[in-house]
Order: sequence, then structure tokens, then C-alpha cells
Amino acid sequence: MRTADFEFVLPPELIAQHPAPRRDESRLMVLHRAEGRIEHRRFCDVPDFFRAGDLLVLNNSRVIPARLRGRNARSGGRFEFLLLEENAGNDWWTMLRPARRARVGTQIVLHDTNGNPVNIQALVLETNEEGHRRLKFSGTPDLIRELERLGEVPLPPYITRTDAGERREDRERYQTVFAKTDGSIAAPTAGLHFTAELLQQIRDWGVSVYFVTLHVGAGTFLPVTADVPAAHRMHEERFTLDEDTACAVNEAKAAGRRVIAVGTTSVRVLESVAAQNGGKLVKNAGKTGIFIHPPFRFQIVDGLLTNFHLPRSTLLMLVSAFAVPGEMGGRERVLAAYGEAIRERYRFYSYGDAMLIL
Repeated sequence: MRTADFEFVLPPELIAQHPAPRRDESRLMVLHRAEGRIEHRRFCDVPDFFRAGDLLVLNNSRVIPARLRGRNARSGGRFEFLLLEENAGNDWWTMLRPARRARVGTQIVLHDTNGNPVNIQALVLETNEEGHRRLKFSGTPDLIRELERLGEVPLPPYITRTDAGERREDRERYQTVFAKTDGSIAAPTAGLHFTAELLQQIRDWGVSVYFVTLHVGAGTFLPVTADVPAAHRMHEERFTLDEDTACAVNEAKAAGRRVIAVGTTSVRVLESVAAQNGGKLVKNAGKTGIFIHPPFRFQIVDGLLTNFHLPRSTLLMLVSAFAVPGEMGGRERVLAAYGEAIRERYRFYSYGDAMLIL
């Protein structure tokens, strides 16, 4: 299996630039693994595919306004940076542009969302092998408290924005309705389709709803550049699995009830903890660098609700592994489904339509 095997050509006009007018109005492709059959539905129909007793697991990480702007304190040159990971209070690894101008010792004055300078500065401390800059912020007790007035929604690079009204809409729509714990710099996009009303309908259907937390990092958008997936260096993401969710999933598995994960992020939490504990879940927190690709054998997840992913991405490889678990044929099945989605004019990527694999 080679990385090039996960390539496909997507017409640019199918990259969704805006969400559906209503969250649950997006389209839903349902892939039935046993028969290889595909259905075309609307997301509001998703309860039709659940059974009483199913357990639904969602990622409740909240996207922070992690894109900041500022100017060089000496030269006035502009900088844009993306917060990646907090090392300690006011101490962050960032992706800074233009990187070549951000030498160690550079002082940057931050601006608010209107472009006005504020009394907060960032000092470049060091550079790592990936080209990221470590910044020390001053002028505030806690940078996180300032992000609502300083930061912008960190939309992925394939979504373009020029209008302030669109950016205000993104603050609501690039966030799940159940988001709770701050930390992601990209949305767990499969969860964007749910409304509070739809989640209640699912509960009324007899489905238990539980949450994990995985903070989505910038690595989620990176293509696999190695010739073979096994040579890829997987990014790590911080997660928390609480005792209630762990016990509920264990009980569902023991009783033969289905566990349906919303998003590849939820899958990564469940399967990485299970891999460390003999197929069982326990309360856990830390970082996961699990790389799921064919022929992965899943121990927890029985159903997957996800979006349509980028070519050569680790997310596409995970979905391919789930389409035919434990075997190598999932890539062909998923790319065939993607081909049908393109013919049917589905919308792709973060603000795009959804896919349910059962």
C-alpha cells in the first residue's frame, strides 16, 4: 500500500466554503459495509440508522480563536500566527508567518481583530525542527483570556474569507453545539452537523450519548508525504477520556450493543486507549499519536460518522481502514464512494456533507 493510492481529484467548486443554512440540512451518504450499498439521505435522517441501545460518542473539544496578528516592534513588519500548543502560562508553540523574519529575539506587538495594537507582546524564544516558533507572551496574566478580542477563528487553508460578516458567522458555525473544553485549533467537523434538537431526538430514540475530548491540532490537515504510510510521522493530539464514558462503552460492548463514533477524533481516543488496555477502556488523559490505516483491527468502534476528507490524508486512511476492518480492501471501497459523492455533487471537507459507515 502506497500513499499515492489515496489520491483522488476533487473539483474545486465542491470544497465547501460555507456551512449549510441549517446544521442538519447537510447531505448524508450512508455506506453499508456488509452489502457495499450506498444510500443518499439528509443529515436530519441520521436517527433512522440508529437502534435503541446504541451508544454515540462525540468529541466536545471547543475551538479557540487561535489565529492572531501583530507587527514587529522594531520594523513594523506584519506577522500572522497560529497557536499550536501551550507549554505553560503565556508560553506557546506557534506557526508564525513569515517565518524567515521571526528570528529568536524578535519582539511582536499584538493587534486586536480591528487591526489596532494592544498592550500585549510576544517574544520569539526558539525554533524547532518543524519550523515552529516558541513565543513568550507578556502584558496579560493569561493569553487565553484575551483570545475572544484578539483572535480569529482558525479556519483551514482551503476556506477563504474576506468579509467581516462571514468571519462572525464562523465563530458560531465552526463550533459544535456541544463544545465544552477549550483547546482545538480545528473543529471536530463531523459534530458540526448536529443541532441540540437532533441530539435530543437521538436520545429519545433510546441512544445513549457520551463525550470524549480530543483537541484537534494543525497536523490534522497535513498530507502524508512519505511514499508509504508506515513511514509517516504521525502528529500527537491531547485527549481526555472520563470514567463515565469509559464505563458506558465497556458495558455496551459487553452487552453486544453498537458503539458509534462521531468523527475520526473520537475514534482515535477510543481505539488508542483500548490498544493500551487489552481492548477495554479506562479513565485516561494524555496524548495520542495513533495512526489508523488499513489493515487496522478496531476493538471498540462499530459505526463511524465522518465528513469527506482530503486526498493523501491520515483521516482518509482511517476511514478506509474502517470501511473494511482488518483487511486491505477499504481504500477501493471508500474511493468508489467518494467518486459517487463527486458525481452527486456532495460538498467536501470541513463545512461539507457527512458520511455514515455502518
